[in-house]
Amino acid sequence: MLRNQWYTFTGILKGKAGVPVELGLKVCIIEDQYRFILHHQVMEKVTDSDIAVSIVEATKKRFPNLQAISYDKGFHTPQNQIELKKHLEKVVLPKKGKLSKIDKAHESEPEFRKLRRQHSAVESAINALEVHGLDICLDHGIKGFKRYVAFAVLARNIHRFGVLLSHQDAKRHRGPYKKAA
Repeated sequence: MLRNQWYTFTGILKGKAGVPVELGLKVCIIEDQYRFILHHQVMEKVTDSDIAVSIVEATKKRFPNLQAISYDKGFHTPQNQIELKKHLEKVVLPKKGKLSKIDKAHESEPEFRKLRRQHSAVESAINALEVHGLDICLDHGIKGFKRYVAFAVLARNIHRFGVLLSHQDAKRHRGPYKKAA
């Protein structure tokens, strides 16, 4: 089962010491359960709720096995809830504000809570993208920024692949250990 991991990079004051502005444009990413970034989109003049359905449709074209997705509250609209259920088996799209009893029961379901908790793993992907090129964009203009995002995603996926190969290699070369009697 594939899951989504989203994060929006913003040019808003974050309140962090020494880091007044992170990036000037929002970037949405979809990450699978193996932590590979499947799809990304630089958001020009659109909000989170505007692209929730379109980015799932684009990802489903390339990865038809996508079955579940987890968003944060910024992506919720009643229309998105309906449209996403047409494309996916499980949609984790928490509502904003006070919940009704029905919504509270739905968001308390074990599978919803499990997928919602996995959503927090996106912070690792965000940090990795910053480490792999998005901390400073030396190119100018929107084309340069999009190129930097694409290269950062590529670098992150290559790094992730190397980590998996390294773990596989370590398991292969451990050999059988015998306990001393």
